[in-house]
Amino acid sequence: MDDLVEPHQAIEPPAQPPRTPVFNLPGVVLATIALLAAIYAVQALILSDSGIDMLFFDFGFIPLRYLTPLSEQGPQLFWTPLTYSLLHGNVEHILFNGLWLMAFGAPVARRIGWVRYLVFWVLASAASAALHAVLNWGDATVLIGASGVVSALMGAACRFAFPSERRVTLPAHMNPRMSIIGTFRSRTVVMFMLFWFVGNILIAVGIPLIGDPGQPIAWDAHIGGFLFGFLLFALFDRPLPESPDISGETDILQS
Repeated sequence: MDDLVEPHQAIEPPAQPPRTPVFNLPGVVLATIALLAAIYAVQALILSDSGIDMLFFDFGFIPLRYLTPLSEQGPQLFWTPLTYSLLHGNVEHILFNGLWLMAFGAPVARRIGWVRYLVFWVLASAASAALHAVLNWGDATVLIGASGVVSALMGAACRFAFPSERRVTLPAHMNPRMSIIGTFRSRTVVMFMLFWFVGNILIAVGIPLIGDPGQPIAWDAHIGGFLFGFLLFALFDRPLPESPDISGETDILQS
C-alpha cells in the first residue's frame, strides 16, 4: 500500500545549502576597501595632475603644518591626521594595503564590531601620523596611505589571532586575548613580529621590499601604527561570548 502524504509535503522543495558569500569579510571591512578604491578611482581617472597635487595638499599629512602658526594656514591640520590614511599614490600601493586589510582587518572587525573598528581606525591613523611627525618634525613632505592603520591591525591581531596550539578549533577572532607579556611566549607571534620589524628596518635603511625603490616609504608611520594596535588593543576589545556561534567564520590565521 502506498503511503499517504499531505499535499504540502509532496511539493515542498528540498532544503538548499546556505550560500557562501563571494567575499567572506565583515561588511565594515568591505566598505573600507570600497571607499579606498572609490577615492583612488576619482584621483586616477578624473583629477588632473594639479588636482591630485591639491588633493594631497588638502588631505595628506604634512608635519610642517604643526610648526606653522594657525593664522598663516588653513584648517587642514585638523582633519589630515585621518584623511591621509584614505589616499594612495598608485595601484600597487592600494592593492598591497587592501590585501593586508582583508587579512588582518577581518578578524579585528569581527572581534570588536564595526563601531569600535571605526574608532580604532581613526585613532590608529592619528597615532601613526604622530610618530611620523615626531621623527620628521618640520618636514614639508606629504604622508599618504593606509599602511599605518594596517600595521595597527596587525599589532592588534598579534594579541589574539594567532593560535597558540598546533590544533586549531576556533576562528581567530574567538581566541582569548593574550597579555602583552604572553605574546612573547608564543613562537608564532614572536616570529611574525620579528619578520615585520626586520622588514621595516630594511625599508628604513633604503632597501624597499616592494614597489618603486625611488619612492620613499614611511616606515616610522608603520611602527607607530603597529605599537598602537599591539599595546592598546585591550582598550578596544570586548568580552567573548560564552557560547560562540562560529558558523561561516573562517578567519583563522596561521603561519
